[in-house]
Amino acid sequence: MTGTELRGTPRLSAGLFADRDFRLLWTGETVSRLGSAVTAVALPLVAVVTLDAGPLAAGLLSAAVWLPWLLVGLPAGVWIGRWGRRTVLVRGNLVSAVLYASVPAAARSGVLTFAQLLLVALLAGTASVFLAAAHQAFLPDLLPPERLTEGNAKLQGGASVAQVAGPGAAGLAVQAFGAAAGLLADAVSFLVAAGALLLIRDRRTAAPEPDPAPLGRQVREGLAFVRRDPYLGAVLRYGAVANLALAGYQAVAVLFLVRELGVAPSAVGWLGAAGALGGVVGAALARPVTRRFGSARGVLLALLTVGPFGLLLPTARPGAGVLLYAGGLAVMVGGVVLANVVLGSFRQRYVPPALLDRVVSASMTANQATIPLGAVTGGALGEWLGLRPVMWLMILLLVASAGLLVASPLRRVRDLPDAWSGAEKK
Repeated sequence: MTGTELRGTPRLSAGLFADRDFRLLWTGETVSRLGSAVTAVALPLVAVVTLDAGPLAAGLLSAAVWLPWLLVGLPAGVWIGRWGRRTVLVRGNLVSAVLYASVPAAARSGVLTFAQLLLVALLAGTASVFLAAAHQAFLPDLLPPERLTEGNAKLQGGASVAQVAGPGAAGLAVQAFGAAAGLLADAVSFLVAAGALLLIRDRRTAAPEPDPAPLGRQVREGLAFVRRDPYLGAVLRYGAVANLALAGYQAVAVLFLVRELGVAPSAVGWLGAAGALGGVVGAALARPVTRRFGSARGVLLALLTVGPFGLLLPTARPGAGVLLYAGGLAVMVGGVVLANVVLGSFRQRYVPPALLDRVVSASMTANQATIPLGAVTGGALGEWLGLRPVMWLMILLLVASAGLLVASPLRRVRDLPDAWSGAEKK
């Protein structure tokens, strides 16, 4: 066995599902994503239908989920490195289960308020900061570098399948039991994810020796690495603008479907499933596209060719015109997912292991920091301009964001580098 091999690494011909630990990770993550897909529909519907919230309130609720990235996103990477990635993942899932279970409990007792929804969104969003960053850094603990794209594609594919089923399940739950009931399914899914993580055998999953450097210094090291690297910097700028646009349109998407297109609340989830189907296709195409065109060129090709299909969303009209929304969403999400799989795998391979937690946290914080801004902006503009104009503005910004990658070093190379050598440093 060479130094780069990991115990239990499956044969290439068998695929990653032959690896017990990866199967556990995939199962827990997919079930958790299924629950979160239900919540993505049910939580705003609780606000809109049960509590009669308007566009600004819906935007505030969406922003509360993402605001913790501004508050704890940067130090989270340091804390994950100190506590251990798997420990953070297990505890984050358990905390999230308790938080989401509190909403249907309060609704059943007749004491649910919008203030509680905001508090749950804020605290669950804090847990998701640690979960998201730890998941990104955890996969290299299980897989060698050459399997990361396959692993990310399978995880993203499972998440997309969950998002296909989740919105439909949310619609049925809303129709049969009320919007708040869907959040209980998410609570259960977090418990399943925690159990699966506990069953994974140790590889490099134990907490490392504490870094004696001060917290602030470690945070600055992660930020500096991202800021000075031309590839990571370009990916960060693209992600920040794209996430702002996505959050802006998503903040008003439920209201747009219900009030502009006349879609029944129970059918909102089925339309969201169209985007998830596109994500399944995008994840499946990630490896073939990168093999055929290269990782850098494949990302640019995907974003430039499928991004404009997003312009179909604001052109949708009631009745059969709703199909334009579904079709545009499917193609647009497929391109975004393909890019995310390739760029996420690149970061996991490229960054030195000692810096991975901090770089992942810094990158994700910068990207996610624009989401609450986009959500509040989308909600406020929805009150002022109307829902359809906001959809146009945000989708146009999303399409234009690909230009940030076109103007970066990605346009000059076929493949992104496999490992940082120091030569990339500005």
